[in-house]
Amino acid sequence: MSQLDYQAAIDYILSFADYERASRAAVIFDTSRIAAILGRLGQPHLAAKSIHIAGTKGKGSTAAMIASVLTASGYKTGLYTSPHLHSFTERIQIDGKPIRETEFAALVQKLRPDSDAFNQLGVYGELTTFEILTALAFIHFREKKIDYQVLETGLGGRLDATNVVQPQVCAITSISLDHTEVLGNTLAQIAAEKAGIIKPGCIVVSAPQHPEVRSVMSSICHERGARLIEVGQHIVWSITERSDSSQSFRLNGLGGSYDLTIPLLGEHQLDNAAVAVGVAEALASLGARISAESIATGLSRVSWPGRLQVLRRHPLLVVDGAHNADSARKLVKALPQYFRFDDVVLVVGTSREKDIAGIVDQLLPLSRKVIVTRSRNPRAASASALVSEFSSRGVMTKVADTVESAVALALREVGPRDLVCVTGSLFVVAETIEYHEATERDNLTG
Repeated sequence: MSQLDYQAAIDYILSFADYERASRAAVIFDTSRIAAILGRLGQPHLAAKSIHIAGTKGKGSTAAMIASVLTASGYKTGLYTSPHLHSFTERIQIDGKPIRETEFAALVQKLRPDSDAFNQLGVYGELTTFEILTALAFIHFREKKIDYQVLETGLGGRLDATNVVQPQVCAITSISLDHTEVLGNTLAQIAAEKAGIIKPGCIVVSAPQHPEVRSVMSSICHERGARLIEVGQHIVWSITERSDSSQSFRLNGLGGSYDLTIPLLGEHQLDNAAVAVGVAEALASLGARISAESIATGLSRVSWPGRLQVLRRHPLLVVDGAHNADSARKLVKALPQYFRFDDVVLVVGTSREKDIAGIVDQLLPLSRKVIVTRSRNPRAASASALVSEFSSRGVMTKVADTVESAVALALREVGPRDLVCVTGSLFVVAETIEYHEATERDNLTG
């Protein structure tokens, strides 16, 4: 077999069922396939100590914070997240650096004979794109001899491909209604799926939750003999300073008090940071060498783009990957807390299976100047679906066929003291960032 290049490697893994790009109804969620292929590969997922993270919102931010703290503590740390903004390589990182394209292609080349043979057996059904990516991450982490692997679930928890590890600590970020077509129609059902990552005897750190969710979490932790640590109960924080580039806060945890700063905006990120500190304290109680200084350093260095990210300032261009009603509500609350502006133009594009009506309801108090668009992702909702939701609420929208044209239109319509906010999905955010960076390059070379 000739050596695969990066694009050929991507083409191969995308040739399988991919719930990020296709209907999730077409994907059977089951951990038996990933467990079987990992067994064939020598159980690479058990080679490092694991921290496992589930939730509806904040999983990626929290995972990035935990990984940054572990790296600052001197540990070689793997981070596995999804989806990516620009490149599949972002999903598999070690000490903050994405896997190189050549390494990614070499891993796919190495895995392909096993995955092809596995699929031909037909015992468990064909592997999915996400399962192959998960196996690649575990193989890479084992080869690089990492100390810790921080793993974000892809969807849910109980039946997620990452749920084959035996974590020392689990983290549950904010849970709200999302992916109801797969996870259930109530908070209790969704919480039970997310809590499926909790293993007997592990430590669980949870963000503040709805009472219905708290009840499920408490019950499952009790059943499995897992210790539950809750932000808002055992860990509390108070904000001390905020700007349009960072926020500082005082946190009282089980292991001490900390004065901390993160370069991520929004009060919800302080809850995520509190979860990360709780995980760090839990790991320290299990023998990890994690100090107050390394916690502060790690949090101050964290990078997680696409979430309340400022791309330009005059006018303000802010992108945020809010993709459900709860995250849209948090976005609307955060913008006037962290930025000063006269008027707002919204650029909105969502995925078609999302609660579009709920997202629109939450965004309306922010602005009635709206441009709707759609990303290049096959799951993107049509512009007409968004137009219908806004118009039924008395809001006339403009339509742009592409994200690039939508952002360009919005920037032409605002003054230097106004704000353009692009939101609705990470796919729309990623295309906005790419457009902005290309424009900046053109300005420099032009």
